[in-house]
Amino acid sequence: MSFTCKQLRIVSKESTLVDIDFHIAHSMALVGQSGSGKSLTLKALLGMAPKRLHVSLEYEAPFVLERGKSVGFVPQNPFTALSPLTRIDAQFFHPEAASFCAKVGLDAHLLKRYPPELSGGQLQRVAIAMALSHQPALLLMDEPTTALDASTRTQVLEMIQKLQDELGFLTLFVTHDMHSAALICQEIAILNAGKIVERGQMDTLIASPSHPYTQALLSAGFATRGFRQ
Repeated sequence: MSFTCKQLRIVSKESTLVDIDFHIAHSMALVGQSGSGKSLTLKALLGMAPKRLHVSLEYEAPFVLERGKSVGFVPQNPFTALSPLTRIDAQFFHPEAASFCAKVGLDAHLLKRYPPELSGGQLQRVAIAMALSHQPALLLMDEPTTALDASTRTQVLEMIQKLQDELGFLTLFVTHDMHSAALICQEIAILNAGKIVERGQMDTLIASPSHPYTQALLSAGFATRGFRQ
């Protein structure tokens, strides 16, 4: 199974904001700084782009893009994605919620709690369990570890990797963090000002980036951290 975006164009009255194509064979990181078009790309794939924008999307896949069905979404901040005044089980609309919590390493009794009673790492696991409960073919992730400390971040990324191997979904991981991208993805595309300036297999691109923008991102992302061996 794979997903090919033949063309995604997002246009405002003034300009073209995003104009890209890409292919996901397994797990792809879409990496760029703030304002590069990452979030707009996710919103377009989810069918949630602002109505003031014109979106043109052409793709090939053995499934139709449907948010909450074939497409799962893990938000950047689980603290704002879940209602703090409602118990988690009342927000987890699936009869096998406990089973999906177990898949992400959470005890079922946590479903009876309110979001503020859980840690950031636990809440992000809840968000991942919710996204996977519809058994999506494609999992979209919007910087899902940004709000987590370094240790929890690595644990969550490794868990997502394990779940992908187990359940067989594709992933599109949107981030500005090259280090996190390298931990979880096999493929990478570098987004700058709405255009993909470089793409390829993760290991190859990391070892020999050709575009100055990619080199700058690598320099910032790995300044104090070694790349995976």
